[in-house]
Amino acid sequence: MYPKKRYVTTTMSFHHYRKWPDMINRTSPIMAEQVWVSDITYLRTGKGFIYLFLITDAYSRKIVGYHLSQSLKASGCISALKKAIGARKYKKRPLIHHSDRGIQYCCDEYVQILQRNHIAISMTQSGSPYDNAVAERVNGILKTEFGLYDTFQSYSKAVGPVCKAIEKYNNVRPHMSCEMMTPDKRHNQEFSQYQKNSVRAYLYDENLM
Repeated sequence: MYPKKRYVTTTMSFHHYRKWPDMINRTSPIMAEQVWVSDITYLRTGKGFIYLFLITDAYSRKIVGYHLSQSLKASGCISALKKAIGARKYKKRPLIHHSDRGIQYCCDEYVQILQRNHIAISMTQSGSPYDNAVAERVNGILKTEFGLYDTFQSYSKAVGPVCKAIEKYNNVRPHMSCEMMTPDKRHNQEFSQYQKNSVRAYLYDENLM
């Protein structure tokens, strides 16, 4: 049995920064690097909680950026974002970054990085778990299937298992939502003709061609 979950607040949405509109509105992406979903989850150590900042591609379910931090400061989100941007495969593709309205995602530095890289900003409006279903699913897999529900001795003892868990998640575990491909394979998959037609329609509708 897994230990009983104790609620930990990772979202601090009462702040003066701008809260951006929802550009996703529960629609499903049709290609990799069309939508990124950001989230923060917590892990347990013998000395207290630590925090895993994740950026996941909503289409491929690949974790494209992450950072393990001892605090909820925005620097953790920023590190994960920079890793994701640096690893982009389709750099010219229009991309939307979707998150909750927490202060880490609304702060000036985070927003400026997105804007400098021409990444559109989208945020949940209702706070409903449905709005963050991809991130919640990823968190659940990492914890229940790859050992991140364990209590680690310390932050330093958690770093290795987190890196290994994400590596296995991206490259070993097939997903039903990815037609039983791994997230990495799905992310790098060539378009089928159906997907190509869908992409052309999307780009045309968004005036991006």
